[in-house]
Amino acid sequence: MKLQKKKIVILGAGESGTGAAVLAKKQGFEVFVSDKGKIKNNYKDILQKEGIEWEEKKHTEEKIFSAEQIIKSPGIPDNIELIKKLQKRKIPVISEIEFAGRYTKATKICITGSNGKTTTTMLIYHILKQAGKKVALTGNIGKSFALAVAEGGYDYYVIELSSFQLDGMYDFRPEIAILLNITPDHLDRYENNFDKYIKSKFRIIQNMKQEDIFIYCSDDKVITKELEKINTQVGLYPFSVEKKQRMTAYKDSNTLTINLENNIFKMETHEFNIEGIHNVYNSMAAGIAAMSTDIKKTELRQGFQNFQNVEHRLEKHIKVGGIQFINDSKATNVNSVWYALQTMKTDVVWIVGGIDKGNDYSILKDLVKERVKAIVTLGPYIAGIVSAFGEMVNIEKAKSMDEAVQKAYNLATDGDTVLLSPACASFDLFENYEHRGREFKNKVREL
Repeated sequence: MKLQKKKIVILGAGESGTGAAVLAKKQGFEVFVSDKGKIKNNYKDILQKEGIEWEEKKHTEEKIFSAEQIIKSPGIPDNIELIKKLQKRKIPVISEIEFAGRYTKATKICITGSNGKTTTTMLIYHILKQAGKKVALTGNIGKSFALAVAEGGYDYYVIELSSFQLDGMYDFRPEIAILLNITPDHLDRYENNFDKYIKSKFRIIQNMKQEDIFIYCSDDKVITKELEKINTQVGLYPFSVEKKQRMTAYKDSNTLTINLENNIFKMETHEFNIEGIHNVYNSMAAGIAAMSTDIKKTELRQGFQNFQNVEHRLEKHIKVGGIQFINDSKATNVNSVWYALQTMKTDVVWIVGGIDKGNDYSILKDLVKERVKAIVTLGPYIAGIVSAFGEMVNIEKAKSMDEAVQKAYNLATDGDTVLLSPACASFDLFENYEHRGREFKNKVREL
């Protein structure tokens, strides 16, 4: 149901907020954008061009409280004072995804999970784009969903969704939803309550219907246990590497099989352009989603064969003195690091650290014992890392990326791997994980 065309206030003027502002203006709303921080020049230019009123470095509450509805950027927590005041006034606060979903009839393919979202999203987009579909890459990666809806002309939106975006969604309905896995992450935003985080992830299917497609990992016990508790009519399309019975996609020896309602696709795992068991899972999910759009099997195979993985995710950088440097800056939680270490074939010097989001490092201990010869901690928040691994391997501390790379290089020998896989958020020393990854690559080049 569309809102009456009244005043909308948008909190946050990044990619999400600016896109929402453009769409709201196009739909005839009176729009005001407010950002507590400084707005980047490229977003200011867009707002100016569209004639949208904005403010930065403050929130003028009088203007904000005059709104009929608030669109909140996902980075703003729900527990800040301004949001509490809006809730007391019963002014609805929604996400950009919720808002934009009201203005398109195109197919929405939505991907969430604690790990693998970006790779899976990019892979689906790549396959559909290469197959000639009119498709947009949106959400937590690419352009904002709202901006893509404002542009129009798309038949498919491939949308990466974080739990923060899901929290602001109420009536939004994907036609195809993917839930890759659920492991503890961002628990600082969920009162350190894992169950609340699980419920957040499952919001992706709350409005889905019987004719819709829910693709999920049947090997993830958290997902399967939660599915048993809820009553959903959505069509279930599970995938697994551990079992074959009743699976839409599965791995048998070295063959990946997708069986979508007796439309069968098979491909040897060595033919895929991305490696590791985590990417087998990602490929299964992406393959089911892509096949549900009626693309040809030859197009699916070609998409798998020539896909290039995303930057900052197990990105092989360069070798220096026979030492391979790998940039896995996107690994911002423990489970991502588990997958990274699990793919390593050599001795590893592991660079780890940043802002700890309530990490439990215990699942990494066997892999660290088996594959890690030394650890370099990055930044001041290292107590949990030292406590977990201090008696197992040599740990050296670094206060900057430059120092971390130098120390890792000195600890490694010919044939080893230096792996930046931080397990933590980046905001102590860097703007974001991309900035952290670029700094790592720059410092390695300077060795």
